[in-house]
Amino acid sequence: MDLSVRPHANCGVMFLALNLIFWAKLCMFGWMSTPSTTVSIPRFNFLLQPEFPLNALILASDALRIANQNSGRDLFHWCYVTETGGPVRASNQMWFDADHALDDMPRADVYLLFEGNLPTQNMSRRLLGRLREAGRFGAIVGGVDTGAFALATAGLAATEVDRDIVLHWEAEAAFAEEFPAAHPLNQIYRVSGNRVHCAGGVATLDMMLDLIARFHGGPLANEVANALVHTRRPDTTPQRDDMAQPAESTRLASRMVAVMERNLDFPLSLEELAAELGVPQRSLTRVSRRSFGESPMRLYLHIRLQAARNFLFYEEYSIKDVAVACGFSYPAVFSRAFKAQYGQTPRTFRSVMRARQNEGVRPELRRLISSSAQAQRSA
Repeated sequence: MDLSVRPHANCGVMFLALNLIFWAKLCMFGWMSTPSTTVSIPRFNFLLQPEFPLNALILASDALRIANQNSGRDLFHWCYVTETGGPVRASNQMWFDADHALDDMPRADVYLLFEGNLPTQNMSRRLLGRLREAGRFGAIVGGVDTGAFALATAGLAATEVDRDIVLHWEAEAAFAEEFPAAHPLNQIYRVSGNRVHCAGGVATLDMMLDLIARFHGGPLANEVANALVHTRRPDTTPQRDDMAQPAESTRLASRMVAVMERNLDFPLSLEELAAELGVPQRSLTRVSRRSFGESPMRLYLHIRLQAARNFLFYEEYSIKDVAVACGFSYPAVFSRAFKAQYGQTPRTFRSVMRARQNEGVRPELRRLISSSAQAQRSA
């Protein structure tokens, strides 16, 4: 064997090894892209707040489950997140366990905030920070039901660039007080770039089907809809269609209610209502009695009190501020009218409702405090 060739062979091996190390470093530092044989599986983080709507969460998670089940592979991953990682109580009083806390949740492609009856009361700096962080990293960020409150507060929705937003119709008046420049839309959901919003309820399923279609195509979304015995609806579908009858009188009744709802703080007189709608006062009275069984002014009062009830339900405004926002000059007058319609004063209504809702906040602490109090009384 001619040993003189060995140095040349060793040089070749060394050159090849150095070449491989060079290209490995290029890839390591991102100077050269390498083809990937793995495809990232879209991940959804469902952020659950106290009093969240469980029906919306079930529809959202089940849509992803059925997509995985029917395709025979994992097309989506998802997890449930709460502020501290502990259980959270839904609006129907059921408790729901979480997979992660906000501080240790995994990075995701989609972050959906499920908010319900307490849209502003649990809006922590940590939550707003995580939402902003997700938005900065290019994730899809959205709100379900009243999640729009937190997204708007975080600067991720109802901005000067895009004022349109979708939330549950009952919370629109309260949202308008907080964000007067916003433009709530009467539709079931909206997808705009990396921002998504839906009105909650069954509209959550329609939004999820839209997202599934964007990730894996319309046929899979239709398959999931069929499995849930649902027909996909366009995003512009109105949240309510109880005023959608074609009769002229019904159209006038719908317009009349819309004008009343736009003028809560400074109620219009019957003469001003008729002028706004371009009809005689007698025609307005006739349509109101035929459609609602009430005179226009009595109907107007019911609408203002319903708006007051929603303010008390969703917000923490003072009784005086709620009265003014709904067109009552004096809190005492407001309280009498509210009690006549709901059987409780505004203050009692709020305190009873908040007491029930607060039972779900850190129940283990409440149990310890109660046990401690009982022990002290027994001592």
